[in-house]
Amino acid sequence: MPYLYRTYHESVGARVVAGVGGLFAVIEAIYILMLVLGADQSNRFFTLIKSWAEPLALFFPGLFHTGDGNLDIVVNYGLAAVFWLVVTGFIARMVA
Repeated sequence: MPYLYRTYHESVGARVVAGVGGLFAVIEAIYILMLVLGADQSNRFFTLIKSWAEPLALFFPGLFHTGDGNLDIVVNYGLAAVFWLVVTGFIARMVA
């Protein structure tokens, strides 16, 4: 297939980059669900996800304050998940 018609899904490197972004977004989504649904914070799985999600959230936690704690979590960590999807999608297009 000519280069002009290739999508980033056809390049192995681009697929890896996009996959990493998807994984980061899934980690953020799991963390959001665990916080909103009231998971036991002393659980080892929770602490594992927290140890991955908080650094991946970058500067987003605390960015918006709505007055509702659960909505704050969804908005701030959700923005981090969207950020990773957009940035890695852009990088994947450049790699392809």
